[in-house]
Amino acid sequence: MLAALGLITIVVLLFLVMAKKTSPTVAMILVPIITAAIGGFRLEMLDFITQGILSIAPTGVMFIFAILFFGVLMDAGTFKPIIKGILKLAGNDPAKVALGSALLAMIVHLDGSGASTFLIAVPAFLPVYDRLQMKRTTLACIVALAAGTMNILPWGGPTIRAAAALEISVTELFNPMLLPVVLGLFSVLLIAYFLGKKERGNSMNEMEVDYSDGDHSEWERPRLFWINILMIVIAVAVLVSGMAPPHIIFMIAFAIAISINYPKIKDQASRVNAHAKSVVLMVSILFAAGCFIGIMKGSGMIEAMAEAAVVHIPDWVGNHLPVVVGIASMPASLLFDPDSFYFGIVPILSNTALHFGGDPIDIGRAAIMGQMTTGFPVSPLTGATFLLIGLTGVDLGTHQRKTIPYAFLISIIILISSLLVGAITL
Repeated sequence: MLAALGLITIVVLLFLVMAKKTSPTVAMILVPIITAAIGGFRLEMLDFITQGILSIAPTGVMFIFAILFFGVLMDAGTFKPIIKGILKLAGNDPAKVALGSALLAMIVHLDGSGASTFLIAVPAFLPVYDRLQMKRTTLACIVALAAGTMNILPWGGPTIRAAAALEISVTELFNPMLLPVVLGLFSVLLIAYFLGKKERGNSMNEMEVDYSDGDHSEWERPRLFWINILMIVIAVAVLVSGMAPPHIIFMIAFAIAISINYPKIKDQASRVNAHAKSVVLMVSILFAAGCFIGIMKGSGMIEAMAEAAVVHIPDWVGNHLPVVVGIASMPASLLFDPDSFYFGIVPILSNTALHFGGDPIDIGRAAIMGQMTTGFPVSPLTGATFLLIGLTGVDLGTHQRKTIPYAFLISIIILISSLLVGAITL
């Protein structure tokens, strides 16, 4: 009975979200409440929901202050000199230009927003690509690969969702994968250089590139550049070291950053309001997911589905489930949106892995190797994909044909290196 109810809950959730019948927030609150009520649960659901929300709370707090921290530094123009320097170093060599566009996308994606990454990286390099007669598909591919791989970072949406679904800290989930992710980013740079080198035969050798800073915003604080860079380095270093919980790190980092850059209370309120929309949207989804996970776990539906799955999954698959998930994770971006995958599918897979003697956390690490990380900028389920192809003027099918093989390759590189360093086990 519980396994059937759990399956119905997942199927209905997937249908409502993917068919855009309702928002993920509404679906993750109402669907499990209704199915649990059908299963005979009543007031005990209140405790299930509370426990689920409490398990999500640290991750939600971390996301709020991480986005505000990087948002404030972006407003202060911290990355503007870096953008200018990358453009200048790229010059008129297509290989260097390709590398530069990858580096810029990686740096800008520190705030975890695909939209802002594409809005900054594409306009910055599109004139250079056009003047050198480099293909726009190459720019779309490189920026997508860079942003997608960076999306695995601890404050990236997929990693936050995976940690929330497994009710663990993002550092516990991410830290063993640091080296594989670095190798993945290095692979992006190699691919960018390879693609740029192929463009050399088509490009013009002489051009003038405008390295001017352009218009200055009233919010920019160029004199605080090195202080802001130091704050980023310290925050990321402390995060990776595990010296303090992520939510505390970013709370303190945000408070210091906004106080130094915008000491006036009116300016501080303005900067927080500027980023409030994206923060509220994501946090509402996270706490709705707390309701969903709390009911699914508290009622026993996830456990029942996992036990049913064990009966039907062959031993050779179950014993290597993290590897199977790692291989399928990037293509899964074309089928599942991140909320339904991480909050609907991952808990079942992790419990199934546990029944086969595996570690549930391996499923989370395998999932973030591709599902809405390397796969998000090619997925038709994300608005950012359409923003990218719109800015570059590339057809979706053309973009997917060029980018998907490279995105899948990067996921496999991360998977193999994760196996080698023991981040996941066979």
